[in-house]
Amino acid sequence: MTLFRIFGGFALLATLVGCSQSVDDYKQMTPEFKLSSFFSGTSSAYGVMHNWQGQQQLHFSAELCGQWQQNRGDLYEIFQFSDGRIDKRHWQLQVEADGSVSGIAEDVVGKATGKTAGNTLFWEYTLRIPSDGDYIDVKVEDWLYLVTPTQLVNRSTLHKFGLTVGELTLGINQLDATADCAEFIQKYQNTTRTVPLAENN
Repeated sequence: MTLFRIFGGFALLATLVGCSQSVDDYKQMTPEFKLSSFFSGTSSAYGVMHNWQGQQQLHFSAELCGQWQQNRGDLYEIFQFSDGRIDKRHWQLQVEADGSVSGIAEDVVGKATGKTAGNTLFWEYTLRIPSDGDYIDVKVEDWLYLVTPTQLVNRSTLHKFGLTVGELTLGINQLDATADCAEFIQKYQNTTRTVPLAENN
């Protein structure tokens, strides 16, 4: 059987059964994704942003550092984009025993909520982003898949008025799970966003 026939069969099956998915569909998948394990210490990330037409808009790299106290964590991120912009985000995270996850950040409107199951996290939130000299709110649907204990793939879709307006794909590599974040937090505090946050953030 040729690869074309194999993948053609998968495509036909996907069309027949529909596109919906639940994070609980992946509860048997391994390795188990524990945020407090993967997002501890230092990590590096890289990714690509596509517009609603599927065209590559830009790519980026990022540095991350996370620290935890029981079920509460702080994750610091610094981004460098191919158009020269610099951005950053500080997630304050909480994980419950049933796998529920919530978080807040400076450019997130309200609270992010979701759940982990197996090797997967799905969560969603409203992100306030700069656009044409102003700011707009977009809904983000975030799927994170732990591929190995130290490697993760993240696929995000951005929505406005119910329509997909962008898609982001990135990989994250955990570098040193035992690293202290004190020096990185200082770097985070000294880093200036190219475009400041909206005044009401």
